[in-house]
Amino acid sequence: MTTLLPALDGLHGDHSDAVVVDGEAGSWEQLAHAADAVGAAVAGAPALAVSGTSTLATVTAVVAGLRSGVPVVPVPADAGPIEREHILRDSGAAVIVGDPEWPESDLPRVSVLAGTVESAPARPAPIDGASTALIMYTSGTTGLPKGVLIPRRAIAAGLDGLADAWAWTPDDTLVHGLPLFHVHGLILGVLGALRVGSKLHHTGRPTPERYARAGGSLYFGVPTVWSRVAAEPEHARSLAPARLLVSGSAALPVPVFEQLRVFAGQAPVERYGMTETLITLSTRADGERRPGHVGVPIAGVETRLRAELGEPVAHDGETIGGLQVRGATLFDGYLHLPDKTAEAMTDDGWFITGDAATMGPDGFHRIVGRTSIDIIKSGGYKVGAGEVETALLSHPSVGEVAVIGVPDDDLGERIVAFVVGGETDERTLIDHVASLLSVHKRPREIRRVDHLPRNAMGKVQKQQLRD
Repeated sequence: MTTLLPALDGLHGDHSDAVVVDGEAGSWEQLAHAADAVGAAVAGAPALAVSGTSTLATVTAVVAGLRSGVPVVPVPADAGPIEREHILRDSGAAVIVGDPEWPESDLPRVSVLAGTVESAPARPAPIDGASTALIMYTSGTTGLPKGVLIPRRAIAAGLDGLADAWAWTPDDTLVHGLPLFHVHGLILGVLGALRVGSKLHHTGRPTPERYARAGGSLYFGVPTVWSRVAAEPEHARSLAPARLLVSGSAALPVPVFEQLRVFAGQAPVERYGMTETLITLSTRADGERRPGHVGVPIAGVETRLRAELGEPVAHDGETIGGLQVRGATLFDGYLHLPDKTAEAMTDDGWFITGDAATMGPDGFHRIVGRTSIDIIKSGGYKVGAGEVETALLSHPSVGEVAVIGVPDDDLGERIVAFVVGGETDERTLIDHVASLLSVHKRPREIRRVDHLPRNAMGKVQKQQLRD
């Protein structure tokens, strides 16, 4: 495909409801018309900022930047003033599209209503695939969020690889309700549909009721969404006619995987990626769907596992190593941070994800967790937090769980589990894990909590638990 978003250039016909966001519908022609009018108003700007609210106006603003060649800076809808101010200043955004309530910024604003002009603007000229499409901000364990420079070619390669893996075609209708300021909701969930030419139905909020009513063939969700769907069997059964259910952004608990298999009549596809790499691993629509595993590299991507000193790790499905990737979907670096960019790459050109994984002889990957927080060194053993969490979640009294290592004078780190759920006593849960895994992998302590701290994508914020 020579254009980034073929649906907007009329290559897949059109539908009056081609794009629906929280009940507001439009055709691809209407979206292109509105976006190009905005694009004419921002042309030449170094970057434009847009609030990542779940609205058709947000989609229009993002498309405006992509079609005019202006890098788009999606600002999290729930960002506070300090984070917003940093993103706007660091990104060099010269204009805000829309009128969000950002009192700390005096940048000029362009209304999306500019798209209501009577005559359609001229179609934008072709744009170099090496140019920056998005500047997306991602938080680490310390410091302010870093701006990730995502080129157009990476978006195209990543979406084409997923279309191949998931047999995604113009005949599909994609349904999701994910935030429009992350890779999952925005790049996969909006730009994917516009590239493939499938209809898009964004539900506004990702509730089981709204998913059940949408009548799609392809559904995206994070584990929190799928857990809520699985908890309501009537709504889960409504998804049975769908062709594919996709889960990502965090590990899907095995019990939820199995509940979806029972209620919706199919096991979900799981995939893995990062802001810096887009999606790199996935199980395939025509392949095995193995609980707790995220499949194999998509087309154009390679992976490898390395131990702490850089030596290769056995592909035996058990040995844990640091996951590294390279290929067509990678970012161009961190904005203004060449040292951080260099630190993230190996000398031979592989991106260091910071995630720990295992790989089987068949190439299937299992993500164990972050190397910085999810690999617990206890009593001379390396223990993956995700493995212990899966074991605990198999107990019927456990609703949610997060496992971390905390300093211990004897063990180095002791395994501590934060559990949301019933009142089963601590010893029973510890013994449950010991009966399923090696004894040294059992938690030494169970802490009861009412809820786990999560970010907008449903990922547990373990650093808050550790703190």
